[in-house]
Amino acid sequence: MRAIIQRVSEASVFIANKKHSSIDQGLLVFAGWGHDDITKDSDWMIRKILNMRIFKDHEDVMNRSIIEIQGQILVVSQFTLHASIKKGNRPSYIRSANTETAKPLYDDFLEKLWRISNLPIKSGVFGADMEIKLINDGPITINIDSKNKE
Repeated sequence: MRAIIQRVSEASVFIANKKHSSIDQGLLVFAGWGHDDITKDSDWMIRKILNMRIFKDHEDVMNRSIIEIQGQILVVSQFTLHASIKKGNRPSYIRSANTETAKPLYDDFLEKLWRISNLPIKSGVFGADMEIKLINDGPITINIDSKNKE
């Protein structure tokens, strides 16, 4: 599983020019599953996202987690996180999980994220053509890969 996590002051998902969901201060998480990902990958990612200390404390140091600040999380599925550009200029998505694999992992990810954190969890619509609007706070943007735990 791959994710791009952005600390935001606000973020919204629009579908067919209508606002589907939005958050204020928190995290925008673009999440994508590969063909060999399993729930264990999602579980690891959830722990990282919820405990990552990227919010400022009273001394202006990034030392607080999303749970500590009681922020909000917006999750958007994005199969293109597994794009390969090794050959040519047209990305290949062969490493991305197919819908039958990715959709249950996405649904499980959202449910566990909410159950474990007890925070407001919003989402896009799996497989939909979405427009994302955000104000990146910092800017803070972090790439995470469950297969490459750096």
